[in-house]
Amino acid sequence: MAPMPPHDPLEFEPAGPRLWVMWLSAWAFTALFAVWLMLGVLGLEIKKDTALMLGPDAATAMSPAQVKTAVESRFEWLLAVAILAGSLPRLTFGIWADKYGGRKVMILLLVACAVPTYAVSHVATYWELLGCAALYGFAGNAFTIGVSWNSAWFPDRLKGTAIGVFGAGNVGASGTKLLVVLVPTVLTLVPAAGYYGGLVPGGWRFVPVAYSVMLLATAAAIYLVCPKADRTPGRGRSLGDMMAPLRYLRVWRFSLYYVVVFGAYVALSAWLPNYYRNTFGVDLRTAALLTALYIFPASLLRPLGGYLADRFGPRVVTYGVFVVMTLALVPLCLPSRVLHLGVEWFTVLMVVVGAGMGIGKASVFKYVPNYYPKDVGAVGGLVGALGALGGFFLPPVFGAIGRWTGSPQSAFVALLVLTVGSLGWLHLVVLRIKRAERAPELETFSPGTAAVPEPIPVRS
Repeated sequence: MAPMPPHDPLEFEPAGPRLWVMWLSAWAFTALFAVWLMLGVLGLEIKKDTALMLGPDAATAMSPAQVKTAVESRFEWLLAVAILAGSLPRLTFGIWADKYGGRKVMILLLVACAVPTYAVSHVATYWELLGCAALYGFAGNAFTIGVSWNSAWFPDRLKGTAIGVFGAGNVGASGTKLLVVLVPTVLTLVPAAGYYGGLVPGGWRFVPVAYSVMLLATAAAIYLVCPKADRTPGRGRSLGDMMAPLRYLRVWRFSLYYVVVFGAYVALSAWLPNYYRNTFGVDLRTAALLTALYIFPASLLRPLGGYLADRFGPRVVTYGVFVVMTLALVPLCLPSRVLHLGVEWFTVLMVVVGAGMGIGKASVFKYVPNYYPKDVGAVGGLVGALGALGGFFLPPVFGAIGRWTGSPQSAFVALLVLTVGSLGWLHLVVLRIKRAERAPELETFSPGTAAVPEPIPVRS
């Protein structure tokens, strides 16, 4: 590990305030991530309400097959709108966090998302539901806020660990999947007529009410507990100055890495339950639990990835992640006539892939403060946005490849190609860095900040 810069002023500050930032931002991310993907909980029940999805007249005028197709199509648009709302504005939210402080922007996001989340419980038409999805979908932008917020509070030697702990809030996705198992119980907690004259409705409409209360309680906790003096590394800087690092090719390289470890994670989280059902014939609850086995390591190992990136550098850790993922994905891609994987071995390999993604999500983002310590919001926003967009585009790619080849397993070829491509690009960078390190004219080079052109800092 590279030596700690002796002039880092954050080293001499008390740890208490920054630990509150880390833990409460991690919980906020967990809550917002669960809201962002809450259609994973509500989808089954919402699709049963054909009058809501299609309108009372349309539902009666169509055959059962037509109703099913139309409902599925409209539900896919709900998912797409929510994912895009949580992906495209990430750059903007990252810049805001740098300029105005992560605490303020996180509280604003929590409160703003609580309103449309609660409104979901009272929608009467599909278009109202679609509008709510577009608004509560902004919850997905919490990640870039938290990365900027934690980076501003932690010394360089601990940034990877702090961002890793914060990023473990991805576990909100597994909470969503586990609720699929508990939904029958959840739906009976509140009578159909609800409480307080329908203010707290019953059935599936109770779930968004519970989520909205959770968001408001989290906002109150951050307001009361976290340090009120926000760190604002972007204050006083022009937008052009803050966007300047985006012209570097390496930022787009980091974005590709994040598509592999995060975009594919989001895509598989949504895609795996149906894969388990269609390929292995398991029931929905079993499929949800097996998917949660993949999601847990893909989320909970993120702090370990941050620690390893702090200890050995993000380059070494990310390299190892891509190698392990490649080795696990090769057998997953093979058609069943070549290699038959039962549900047990398939799940084991998916857990390995998930573990690699969990560690890789932290190691990839450790690159950002290493290279661009004053532009974490902007650079992290772009990397996070492109990574999240991978979660939008990959599921239809998985499905198209599976249908085209007639082999569901071959859908993993898309992820293998992305992983091998990222590994190859990283390997070329490593070779270039090693050549540069051997060059006599670079013997006195002192690794530093993002302002230094290629070759890049030692902790790459």
